Amino acid sequence: MKTREIKELTDKEIQERLDTENNNLARLKMNHAISPLDNPLQIKDVRRTIARFATELRQREINKK
Repeated sequence: MKTREIKELTDKEIQERLDTENNNLARLKMNHAISPLDNPLQIKDVRRTIARFATELRQREINKK
């Protein structure tokens, strides 16, 4: 998901997607530990997406003050 798409979401939507992505990351890590993934770069992509969501939430929090 691109940054400009994230900026269009509400705080609640971002938080929901953040929770979903965290669950997805945990599942990917567990599956990778059991048997290697076809594309281990998926883990990297999910981590970056989580960081984008968290950064946007933090930025909005700072701007409210």
